[in-house]
Amino acid sequence: MTPPLRIIGTAVVAGWIAGCATVGPSFRSPAAPAAHEYTRTALPASTARAPGALGGAQTFVTVPGVERDWWRAFGSAKLDRLIARAERDSPTLAAAMATLREARQLYAAQAGSTLYPSVDTKLGVTREEINGASMGQPRIPQSTFTLYNAAIGVSYDFDLFGGNRRALEALAAQADYQACLLAGARLTLAANVATTAFVEAQLAAQIDATRAILAAERRQLEIARRGERLGTASRADVLALQTEVDQTRAGLPPLRNRLEQSAHLLAVLAGHAPGTEDIPVFVMTDFTLPARLPLVVPSEVVRVRPDVQAATALLHAATAQYGVAVSNLYPHINLSASLGTAALTSGALFGPGSAIWSLAGGLAQPLFNAGLKAGARAAQASMQAVGASYRQTVLQALREVADALRQVDNDARVLRREAAAVDSARQTLVLVRRQYAIGAASYLQWLDADRQLQQIRLNLIAARAAKLADSAALYQAMGGGVLPGSR
Repeated sequence: MTPPLRIIGTAVVAGWIAGCATVGPSFRSPAAPAAHEYTRTALPASTARAPGALGGAQTFVTVPGVERDWWRAFGSAKLDRLIARAERDSPTLAAAMATLREARQLYAAQAGSTLYPSVDTKLGVTREEINGASMGQPRIPQSTFTLYNAAIGVSYDFDLFGGNRRALEALAAQADYQACLLAGARLTLAANVATTAFVEAQLAAQIDATRAILAAERRQLEIARRGERLGTASRADVLALQTEVDQTRAGLPPLRNRLEQSAHLLAVLAGHAPGTEDIPVFVMTDFTLPARLPLVVPSEVVRVRPDVQAATALLHAATAQYGVAVSNLYPHINLSASLGTAALTSGALFGPGSAIWSLAGGLAQPLFNAGLKAGARAAQASMQAVGASYRQTVLQALREVADALRQVDNDARVLRREAAAVDSARQTLVLVRRQYAIGAASYLQWLDADRQLQQIRLNLIAARAAKLADSAALYQAMGGGVLPGSR
């Protein structure tokens, strides 16, 4: 190896070794939260049980993490296929994946130009004419010649204090951040598809119940009109029943509108136009309630939730950027060398005596630049601000888990009470039917008892849908199984 290239090679090795003395703080992942429980009062081992569909008790089971395909716990093949389709076709996920690829390529590009010396080659031919008079030597005759040259140049930024490596570290952390955003987008997409499917099923069931109520009210109205003609019912009774019919009928269009909006949303979440025909339609019987619900301890939740890991990556990037700012206060060394040949004829270009080489080195040490110190202080303040944002993200994550756990428990109690109310209304209807059979109750009383049962069923349908949505929210709050390992 020639002297200049040997010197550059030695500098490269020394630069890699110098990375061990990188200035600025080295990043360490923040400690896990000290909290051992999510709520002030302990959760029950299982939720309240209610009779009927989706009324089973749910048991909280402590696990290290949530399974990747957590939505399969709802037992709906239609939901499984739609979420798989959404993960394949969603523009939101496509954009997040492209952004992640961009971040990784930016890191690779910077690493290629930072960690290794740059090597360039040059080939040239120059035609020149020399006039002695122009140089103050009139006796030298005018001459014309051709100069051939070839050279290889090498330059290297001697990263003595690790500023370049800190910049690479920041880019790597930014790529991790984008990976966490992608994981979070996947989790949010799956949760939105599941929740929208539950809402669609709820609305379809409520529309059916409302139609049953409307049919009962219309029968009551017809009986009242016949009674008015026979003199056994007043005009006020007819108008009151007509008002109820009109109000119930007016409640159907908003329900249909919300149902259609849910169908449109499902199509868009799956990456298709709202008018797509092959988007499945969901009903309540498509789902089963997960019998076991995951409970990830707080110290593990912060490790698997994408938003907390994204905040960690931002803190890592800010810490590395602070190191870059600190390194700017120290000397910078740049080395360059070239090795080549030059000759008057192309045949002699690589012959004996044609070799030429050069070696240059430069050192820059800031002597007075108040802006550099201010920049370091600004980077430090930015790191502290990102650290505070990280702590807020952790607190928000713990709150979301606590809310989801309490929602699951409390809505189970609501479902049990609504089921009890429906059971009481059903028993009342049976009793009135028996009384009607023996002439102790009127047909209007029978229809009124049936209408009340259908109205209470509306609340029961909403309570069942809430239980499904609560379970999905808990899976999402626990991290949804997208980290670790999915990046």
